[in-house]
Amino acid sequence: MLPAGHRLRASSDFAAALRGPRGARAGSTLIVVHANQTDARAGQPPRVGFVVSKAVGTAVVRNRTKRRLRALMAARLWDIPAGTDVVVRANPVAAQADSSALGAELDRLLGRVLGRLGGARA
Repeated sequence: MLPAGHRLRASSDFAAALRGPRGARAGSTLIVVHANQTDARAGQPPRVGFVVSKAVGTAVVRNRTKRRLRALMAARLWDIPAGTDVVVRANPVAAQADSSALGAELDRLLGRVLGRLGGARA
């Protein structure tokens, strides 16, 4: 579970992370990672949100996929620079992938996105 201060909740925050002018994106067949940093959030803890559409599967499958992604991101939260908003979007194939494959893909894409933002990953 992600701590409350590290969760993206408002749709405007999701929109800013997905379509922000200074944002970055990297994707694969499993997931797509979007990230954005703004001056207004400088020094605040990083926040993470998840997008798992109906294309991924039934409600049970979507919730299971979201729980797995949330647990994987909770372990990587301290690698994300302060003031960064990250949105992880699951593609339909993510529902069948095991956690190790999701974790490896998340590490690769998160590193790429944070590198584009200029955030050094620990």
